[in-house]
Amino acid sequence: MVDLQKKNYTLPIIMMIALFGMISFVTGLANPMGVIVKSQFGASNFMSQLGTLANFIAYAFMGIPAGIMLKKIGYKKTALAAVVVGFTGVGIQFLSGVASSFIVYLTGAFVAGFSMCMLNAVVNPLINTLGFFQAKNRGKSDEESNKKANQLLQFGGSFNSLMATIVPVLVGYLMGDAARASIKDANPALFIAMGIFALVFIVLFFVNIPEPHAAQAKEKLSYATLFKFRHYLLGTIAIFIYVGVEVGIPNIMNLFLTDSTSTGFGMDKTAAGAIVGTYWFLMLVGRFSGAAIGNKVSGKTMLTAAALLGLVFVTIAIFAPITATVNMPVFKSDISFGLIEAPVSILFLVLCGLCTSVMWGGIFNLAVNGIGKYITIGSGFFMVMVCGGGILPAIQGWIADMATYMTSYWIVFAGIAYLLYYALIGSKNVNKDISVE
Repeated sequence: MVDLQKKNYTLPIIMMIALFGMISFVTGLANPMGVIVKSQFGASNFMSQLGTLANFIAYAFMGIPAGIMLKKIGYKKTALAAVVVGFTGVGIQFLSGVASSFIVYLTGAFVAGFSMCMLNAVVNPLINTLGFFQAKNRGKSDEESNKKANQLLQFGGSFNSLMATIVPVLVGYLMGDAARASIKDANPALFIAMGIFALVFIVLFFVNIPEPHAAQAKEKLSYATLFKFRHYLLGTIAIFIYVGVEVGIPNIMNLFLTDSTSTGFGMDKTAAGAIVGTYWFLMLVGRFSGAAIGNKVSGKTMLTAAALLGLVFVTIAIFAPITATVNMPVFKSDISFGLIEAPVSILFLVLCGLCTSVMWGGIFNLAVNGIGKYITIGSGFFMVMVCGGGILPAIQGWIADMATYMTSYWIVFAGIAYLLYYALIGSKNVNKDISVE
């Protein structure tokens, strides 16, 4: 590993946090787009989640290649390549509106997923490493340095949540109350995404990005050795489940709220978008709070508390009658708060945003703690498992078709239960005898 001592990497850290936001903006488009394709193409709940599935299944194909790119060409070149791929993916989604083609839309979502995987492979290990060394340079212990790394991941997650809050609200506003919304209605959001990609490419090109693992570029690292770290392997399963939970909660919620049949609530798309946006807003609040205390509270403690509270909220949501409603405060499209009548179950699912907010940073920090030089290929395989964000919501959509929307949330309950196990037991490093230098 190259020497990071006595260097100030504030600008690269800020750049990585900005990339966190871009990942969320593009990924978040799949949520409201699911409602659009259901309306435009008469898709089932399962088919409406295929865009999300295409976006996240790309991680399964690109995760390991992204790790190899990271090791061979470094963080900056991998990120620049990812931005180009992302611009192309969003452009294809725009063309799907011109062609009015569901297949073209899925292709665009798949290509965009390649980009998100590559960017995630860059920003997570780099910001984690820089946070650790920033604290070590100030004389902090390894435990305190790990907390600093977790804190920076939470800051990145905060900006990620800010973008995720904006997307469903923005696209819901663009769709309006039209009974037959189409992909073309979302064009302004797609143009914004492409503009962000173009701007970030220019800025990133001129910013000095450190390459802390450049010394291992020619060293062959073994996945077989990496997988001997039990806490890392269990952590990859945890991230698969976590992303599925994080995405599945709002996606199925949006379908339920906008479903005008007897199984749904029949709310207009703008109001539903505001409610879903509030879920992401609470993730923003949770991540800011997590970042504020991240240098004092360990990732393990955060993940444990979040999982316990999440299990309580999901349990109440599943068993609460959907006929019981409440006027809940929501984040509206005009950047203000207001009251919208919604089922009590939806209120508690929205509150889950406070729980899912700190989980990503906690899981990643716990999983890579102690794996040293294997963090580059480890980050790549970690991204493979992000495909859970497409697979679990698709399973939820299938269960919603076969049974009810709320029944599908047992998938979420089981997933959060595993995350609690990982926080309490699975995250302990029991393989400290493996050389990581």
